Amino acid sequence: MEIFGIPLQAFLGQLMLGLVNGAFYALLSLGLAVIFGLLGIVNFAHGALYMLGAFTAWILFDQFGLNYWYALILAPLAVGLLGVIIERLFLRHLYKLDPIYGLLLTFGLALILEGVFRELYGSSGQNYDVPDLLTGATNLGFMILPIYRAWVVVISLVVCLGTWFLIERTRLGAYLRAGTENAPLLQTFGVNVPFMVMCTYGAGAALAGLAGVLAAPIIQVSPLMGSNLVIVVFAVVVIGGMGSILGSVITGLSLGLVEGLTRVFYPEASNIVVFVVMVIVLMVRPNGLFGKEA
Repeated sequence: MEIFGIPLQAFLGQLMLGLVNGAFYALLSLGLAVIFGLLGIVNFAHGALYMLGAFTAWILFDQFGLNYWYALILAPLAVGLLGVIIERLFLRHLYKLDPIYGLLLTFGLALILEGVFRELYGSSGQNYDVPDLLTGATNLGFMILPIYRAWVVVISLVVCLGTWFLIERTRLGAYLRAGTENAPLLQTFGVNVPFMVMCTYGAGAALAGLAGVLAAPIIQVSPLMGSNLVIVVFAVVVIGGMGSILGSVITGLSLGLVEGLTRVFYPEASNIVVFVVMVIVLMVRPNGLFGKEA
């Protein structure tokens, strides 16, 4: 069976690859949207934090013999702790300033982290094996589904929707949103706003670290793995609407599928299709598809 002259298995395989990429876009853009939407920081260090998550998983295995399942918990916690340190040492001084200062600071931090890891481990990349439980593939009849890639999509969806529910539908989320709008008033009710802000940045960093762990068995772990991806993720956030949690998730998954389809019909444009969509969306809706009108 063929679709527009393309074998069905090849067509569905590219869609699956696009969905996996979309899962990473969604998870990373979610962390960016949380940090910008609640703190107003344009976090250009997000790609480096993603890289750190992957490297932490690799180091845990290479140096300590801890497998993927330990890394899935420990690496996001370690990256989240680094995020807390970054927020306490640097970012807390910038909240009342123009967002460009936060962008420049986090861009500098990203360059430092990438430079340090490139000096320590080189640029060639390290291999990280798929865990035994998730190796192989399942024959669905109409396509071969790699088990690990399906796992990436499922866990990303669970984390993204869980984060959206926490922020939009719980009392803690209400405190977070109130803290961004009127922190002094919220503090009069006994809420420790600085601690809450610190934890928010740490959680956004942990989401990037989790994405890095999920990516480690699929691509080589290298210091530059986040530098190109973060540009695409920023485009996803802009298309969805800066600060829109649900918009980032939906847009990330959708653009991953669009990218996969582009690889099928016009491979040469697959690397730029996200940016073409961004230009079109900004011409029609400058605040993004799910952004609030100014």
